[in-house]
Amino acid sequence: MAYQHRYLDGSPLALPAGKVVCIGRNYLDHIRELNNAPPDTPILFIKPATSLSALDDPIRLPAGRGGCHHEVELAVLVGQELRDADAATARQGVAGYGVALDLTLRDLQTELKRKGYPWETAKAFDGSCPLSPFLKPRDLPDPQAVEITLRIGGEFRQQGHTGQMMIGIFDLMAHISTHFTLLPGDVVLTGTPAGVGPLRSGDQLLLGLAGREFAARVG
Repeated sequence: MAYQHRYLDGSPLALPAGKVVCIGRNYLDHIRELNNAPPDTPILFIKPATSLSALDDPIRLPAGRGGCHHEVELAVLVGQELRDADAATARQGVAGYGVALDLTLRDLQTELKRKGYPWETAKAFDGSCPLSPFLKPRDLPDPQAVEITLRIGGEFRQQGHTGQMMIGIFDLMAHISTHFTLLPGDVVLTGTPAGVGPLRSGDQLLLGLAGREFAARVG
């Protein structure tokens, strides 16, 4: 079934599935766990619309391409065109907030980085962005002050707080809009906290956002 954006309360959301714009290294604890250097400027990359899948569909791990790591992130749904926007305008352009997995073929990414090659094939493959239904902005009035979590088999693997971001949500959206026009239906991923690790067939996941939990499983 083709991916379609939807609200958590079931109300219609007539926005197309667009691109996903992501930031790397936006939580200092995650930067440290991978022995990376803090960036001087935001590290941006894009996943195509074909990377989107509903979180309640089985997660498919690509075969024969090494370990696939989970990275839980706050996701922001864009509701109006943003180009060269400021942070206030970016906030007004939000249609909803959700939680997502930025799936990463870590072995492949490490090898591509070692060779100095782009690493889209490790990040932007089909189904690499499982995404929850969205909360309406009024239901998450302060998205910069919420907890995001990931549990696998009942065990916490990732626990972070959006207040720990090095670049805040709306400043990030504004920065992105100076490089890539954000269109209605696009999604912005805001970075992952520490605790990333491999997924395995049969894993049962619970992604948390501001006290709400969303179930997923690896097929």
